[in-house]
Amino acid sequence: MIQPLRHWLRLAVLLSLCPLLLSPLRALAQEAGNVESLKESVLTLNRDLLILEEELLYPASTQVAVYVSMDLGAFFNLDAIKLEIDGQLVASELYTDKQTKALFRGGVQRLYVGNLKTGEHEISAFFTGRGPQKDYKRGAKLVISKAQDPVVLELRIVDSTAQLQPEFTIKQWQM
Repeated sequence: MIQPLRHWLRLAVLLSLCPLLLSPLRALAQEAGNVESLKESVLTLNRDLLILEEELLYPASTQVAVYVSMDLGAFFNLDAIKLEIDGQLVASELYTDKQTKALFRGGVQRLYVGNLKTGEHEISAFFTGRGPQKDYKRGAKLVISKAQDPVVLELRIVDSTAQLQPEFTIKQWQM
């Protein structure tokens, strides 16, 4: 008879202590919610800082951006690109199979973002790769006149079915 009474007493004591034990757990849950809120705030702040940094480093009045795109790709397998502005090497990229497949599927890669002074500038791109019959090392040039607007250029690699070889061009997009 005393044994069941002890169990009931222990149970009653434990039940009376439950609210005391649960209050720290509630506080921990609330802190976890605060941590999640803090994480979201940090991510938002980081995004805003990156946007501000890009606006400060590359103001629209001096900005130049160069992108790479490919069309088809039956006659050319891209290995590397070198980009020069006014004879100065500003960007180079070695491509993996995964990157070239992404370009074949319609992807566009940002190769370079930088600043240019107002005036005339020569943009040169050198493409290295393999074709069905031979290796290619070709170039394309474009002279641009930089004004106050940002300049956006596209390095295009397009298959020419008439010539059965790739064509390399630089296209300036109007903003």
